Formats: sequence, structure tokens, C-alpha cells
Amino acid sequence: MHLKLRVFAEQLLVASNIFILFLLLFEGKLVIPAWLQTIGRMHPLILHFPIVILLLAMLLEFFRFRPEYAGNAFYRNFLQGLLLIGALFAAVTVIMGLFLSREEGYEGATLTYHKWTGAGIFFFASMIYWVRNARWYKSVTAKAGALLTVVALVLTGHYGAALTHGSNFIWEPISSKKEIAEVPLEKAVVYTNVIRPILEQKCTSCHNPDKLKGELILTDPQSIMKGGKSGKLLVPGNPQMSLLLQRVHLPMEEKKHMPPSGKAQLTLQEISLLTLWVKQKADFNKKLTDLPASDSLRMLATAFLQPQSHEEEYDFPAADEDKVKALNTDYRTILPLARESPALAVNIYNASAYNVGQLDELGDIRKQVISLNLNKMPVKDADLKSVSKFENLRKLDLNFTDVSAAGLKELAGLKHLQNLTLSGTKLGLNDLKGLLPQLKSVKTVAVWDTKLSAADVQQLQQANKAMTIIGGFKDDGKNPLKLNPPQMKNASPIFAQSLVVDIQHPIKGVDVRFTMDGSEPDSIKSPLLDHKTVINGNTSIRAKAYKNGWYGSDMITFDYYKSAYQPDSGTLLAPLNRVHQAEGVKTFFDHKLGVIGANNPAWANNWAGVRDNDMAFVSEFKKPVMLSSLGVRYMVEEDTGIFPPELVEIWGGTTRDNMKLLTKFKAPMPVKGERASLQSVAGSFKPQQVSYIKIVAKPLSKIPAWHRSKDKRALLLVDEMFLN
Repeated sequence: MHLKLRVFAEQLLVASNIFILFLLLFEGKLVIPAWLQTIGRMHPLILHFPIVILLLAMLLEFFRFRPEYAGNAFYRNFLQGLLLIGALFAAVTVIMGLFLSREEGYEGATLTYHKWTGAGIFFFASMIYWVRNARWYKSVTAKAGALLTVVALVLTGHYGAALTHGSNFIWEPISSKKEIAEVPLEKAVVYTNVIRPILEQKCTSCHNPDKLKGELILTDPQSIMKGGKSGKLLVPGNPQMSLLLQRVHLPMEEKKHMPPSGKAQLTLQEISLLTLWVKQKADFNKKLTDLPASDSLRMLATAFLQPQSHEEEYDFPAADEDKVKALNTDYRTILPLARESPALAVNIYNASAYNVGQLDELGDIRKQVISLNLNKMPVKDADLKSVSKFENLRKLDLNFTDVSAAGLKELAGLKHLQNLTLSGTKLGLNDLKGLLPQLKSVKTVAVWDTKLSAADVQQLQQANKAMTIIGGFKDDGKNPLKLNPPQMKNASPIFAQSLVVDIQHPIKGVDVRFTMDGSEPDSIKSPLLDHKTVINGNTSIRAKAYKNGWYGSDMITFDYYKSAYQPDSGTLLAPLNRVHQAEGVKTFFDHKLGVIGANNPAWANNWAGVRDNDMAFVSEFKKPVMLSSLGVRYMVEEDTGIFPPELVEIWGGTTRDNMKLLTKFKAPMPVKGERASLQSVAGSFKPQQVSYIKIVAKPLSKIPAWHRSKDKRALLLVDEMFLN
């Protein structure tokens, strides 16, 4: 290496040591701008260079004092240059890694180990470079230093791989196969032995305590149910509303598609298992054998756990894989029932998107379909003609459909049909008396939650001894249930001039009674909501649901806000909290309200926050408006240090540089032990025509002495402001 270049590189190495030491000492106070985040994300790109260079340098250093190399000038110079280059590349890698670690989603013990072993390699390589020509530096020292550096490189690489791919990345293929192979079906738990291995293989490499992407952990049931930054991950019983399955079904090119492009993707079998598990309430403790033998989740899970088990032999060939893949959609999945088996299972979802064409489109694979799930689809009698064409059908799920006995006679020609589920239909005793004898191959029929009484089920069982008739709980009216609260159906509770209140209940025949004076509604005196109630200002409506034979619902409060004006543009005058960015200035006037609870998407997306500076911004109206008040909606959660604004200032004027103070006001402060709540406070002033307004909301400067928080200033969270 040229002398001047080497001197410059050595000076750069000294500067790198000082800079990295500074970054490590003040890491907690670092705020990385976007352009440096881009540099930080090059960490995985550059890290291979120092690994290879330092490994080669340590190999040469290990043999450096051998007689045949000790006197070789080329060997010495080449080794010195290689070690210097390796140390400099290590410096760049460490700096990039420290920048990357400041991004959201990286934390935990593994990150700490990776960071300090990586930094340790750099400092140690630098030290070896500076002392390797000292008199006391002999063969034993060189070999010990080389071995220690290699061990540190291996450990650092291991911790880095654990951050990127999960802690069990290397041994996971062996351990997961062993776990699946060893569990007997009678002891298998659906989550533990089926769902968790899927998550571990495809999801937990990015969503674990050490790599907390999106503030989401998928390594344990509590964290799964808690969700992450984007809200609740699962809605038990409702796959369509579950964020997990929404993200899985997004197109691959979508940024929010999961797993991300470039990662191993979920197979159709795995997606169906996750969907069916969520549909069955996402139970973490249910055993596989607790599910009915004909249940779709049990059948697919059995194939997942014992893919080589003794399944039925079929006399039809396998369907073309490309055709099966093409027929899979967001609302229809087609999967093999077992590996190396030609038999297919079809599941159709989303009642609003259903039509009989989804069945007719399967003409090319009708012979291979042995299981068809139409649960809760609006299936009519006419659709059963299409169902009857699936000649090898073994299992048919028609729970909660609109079929009748007349239409079900179409199924008599299905010679292989064994399991038929008709629960939740309108079938009665006389309907089934004539139908069941015609279904000669059927062995099991489920009829719970129909018009049949327990005596009717017994009568049918006696008349059809070759079948098993499965009844269920029948509500006799002696055990009334409690109604769930009514729901707001207005697109937004924020309106400009007036609003017709739309509060409804999902159950037909339910009366919704309400009050607007702060009292609790009752079932007699309180007025009924008739979709004609109009409000013209900020209003708090309390509502309860009532129906004969049911207990009244819990009371629920709906807050409506008037906001007559929206600015055309805005600019922040001070930065928002790194975690609570929301949509910047747009957040305050986007008519989207936040909620309490980190499991809800509105928590992550709709709250703008500050702690260490004022919440300050300027907004512009292209046409002047006449303002007389401003309201601020904020969160109070004293337990976590979220307090109201200490002071709100409103400035206004016709130009940006000539605004005057219109008013200032304070918000009431919570007391110790007060429950978390969403509050609003408003300030009024003499009507003023303005083209510009400046809002300054100051967070509480000193948290009360009774609060256990160590923070000096409170966190202020605001989701909306109302201009009138």
C-alpha cells in the first residue's frame, strides 16, 4: 500500500474509533434522519466484506511468525494492508448497523449481543493493527488474537442471522419436522402443533422480541392477541376482519403484503389453516380431536401433521397444478387434502362476493373435489344443481345457508357423499323425514340450531339408524342472552353543518333508545332512534339496545363533533414524537378519530404526539374564513404518562407574518387513579376573518409528584381539531 494512502487510512481508522465510541455512548439520544436511515439499511450489503477480509487477515496473522513467513516482506506488507482494510470496512459496517438499529422494530437481547460483538470486533481489530509491531507481540499473542477475532466474527454473524431470520434459523427445518413427526394426532393441539410452526417458519423472523417489526410479536399467544402498531392482528371468528389474513391476501407488489416480497411465502395450505383457525375463534388450547371428524380444519390439520398417513385411495388422476393455482382467489381456496393425493378441498369465503359462478368455474377439477365448504354463504336451491356435479364429493358444509329439502334432493346422486352439515338452516322434521332416506351414502348429518327439537332429532335417528344425526343446544327461552351494544353507522362522527344520527343494532327487531342530556337511557321513557334525529353542534349521545326476551345491552356513548372548516394546507413548526407521527398536520383535520388501546389501528395511525417540544403548526385557507372557536381532542391516560395540553394558543391573521393571539385556554388535569379517557377542550374568541392560523399546544411541563413516571415532561397525544 502506498505510504501516503496508508497514513490517510490510519488517520481514518483513528477517527472511526472516536466516532463509533461517540455513537455508542450517546446512542439513546440519536435521532437518525431519513437519508441516514437509507445508509443504515446498506448494513447487510456491506457486512460481508469485513467478514471475509478479517477472516483472511486472521488466518495470515495466525501463521505470521513462522520462519518462512516472518522474513517475507511481501507477506508482511500484504497482511498489514489487509488488516487495515478489514478494520476500515468493519468501521463502516458498525456505523451502518448503529444507524439501522435506531429504526423502529429492532430491540432485545439479540440486538444488544450483535451490536457489542460487532463493535468489539472493530475495536479489537484496530488494536491488533496498532500493537502488532510491538516488541512484546509474539506468536502466542498473535494466534490468541486471531482465534478470538474469528470466534467473535462467528458469534456476530450468528446474532445477525437470528435478527434477520429468527433465533432457530439454522436448525429450524430439522426441529420443526421432528416436532411434527413426533406428535400423535390424539395429543396434537391445533395452535401448538399446526399454527405455531407455520408462524415460526414464515413470520417470527421479523416479529419476535429481538426484531420487533411493526411493534408485533408472534412468538406467544398473549403477544399475538395483543397485536402491533397497525392494530389488532386477529378478530376471532372473523377472518375477513383479521389484519393477519388481510395482509396475507394483498397482492405481492403491495408494500404491506406479508410475508414481504423476497421472504418465503405462505402456501395455500398454510393460508387455509390460518383462516380456518381464526374462523374457529383462534383457540390456543383446543386439541385437534376436539373438532368434529368432518371439520375442515381438522381434516387439513391432519394432512399437515401426517402427510403420509393412510388415506383413502382414489380412482381419479390429480388435477393440473397450474389450473388449481389459477382457480385460487381471495375468496376461494383450493388445496390438496394430503401430500401426494389427488383429492382437493374447496373453501369459499365472503358472503357478499358469493355467486354460483364460483362453483361452475371449477368444471376442470370437479372430479378431484371431495370436500366443499359453503358455510354461511347465500346458497339457494338452484345452486345445488351445480354442487351435484361434483361426483366424488365426500363432505359438504351447508351450515347457515338458504337451502330447503326440495333443493337438497339434488344431492341424492352423489354416491360418495358421507358427511353433510345442515346446521342453522330452516329445515324441520317433515323436511328431513323425506330427505334423509334418499341420501343413501351419507353417514353423518349435523342439524343443530334448526327447527328440530331434541325429540325430533331422536325420532330421525331411530328412523335412519345407518346415519349419525348430530343435534345441539336449543334455546328454550328460559335463558335470555344479553344484547351487545348498538353501533354507530355514520361514516364519521365529525360533520360540517348538520348530521342525521345513524345508530343501529345488527340484530333485527331491536329498539335503540337514547338520551342527549347525560342520563342513562331506559326501555320505556327514553326516545327511540328513528333515523330522523338531526344534530347541529357537538353532541354526546348515550344509547342502549332493548328487545323482548333479551337483557338490555350495556350503555354506550357516542360523541359527535362539528367542524365547519378544513384548512387547505399546513406546515409543522416543531417535530412530532418519533413514535406518534400519524399523518403530520393532515392528522388534525382528517376527520379520523383515534381510540384508546394499542391493539387498534386507530391508535397507531391517528394520534400525533409530542413530549420534548410544543405541538405547533401553521395552516392556510385559500379563501378567508370567519372563525370563532377551535376544539382539541386528546387522550388522557395518566397511568402511562399521557396528559392533556397544559396550554393551547390560537393565533390568526390575513398573512402568515402578521398573526395575532386570538385566545389561549387550558385543559382540566386528571387526578391520580383516573381511568383512561378521550377528552376535548375548546377555546372561543371574537369572530375573526383569517387566512392563516397558528396552533401551539404545549405538553404538561412537569408531571405531578404523585405520578411514578421518571419522564420530566408528559406525552401529549392529539388526533383531531375542530374549527368553527
